Amino acid sequence: MQEHFFNGNTSFMKIWNFILMLIFMMTSCSNGSSAQNLTWYNNATISNIADDPDKPEEFVRISIGISQQVFYLSKKSPEYKALMQKTTESFKNGKAYNIGIENNTNIIRQVNDIK
Repeated sequence: MQEHFFNGNTSFMKIWNFILMLIFMMTSCSNGSSAQNLTWYNNATISNIADDPDKPEEFVRISIGISQQVFYLSKKSPEYKALMQKTTESFKNGKAYNIGIENNTNIIRQVNDIK
């Protein structure tokens, strides 16, 4: 007697459902994984911009806020020009942005307008 593969095999269905759920969770979380690796400084202004004294050809030092926490902007980043433009605007004009700092590196990865 021939049975259909899906009819009598409940353990197969449980495994299949688990695999589908796992795939769904992986794909739904993958879009935000880079944002989850950032610490955000919301409504922040830049208080100082200077070349890094140790590696001026690679980094710009960016200080955020009154406490002047120091972070870095990589000159080798593909987004360097856009990020530098926004940080300079914040420094010169006092415009606030939401700034995303990569965890464990202190490198600025995103500078977003406040919504």
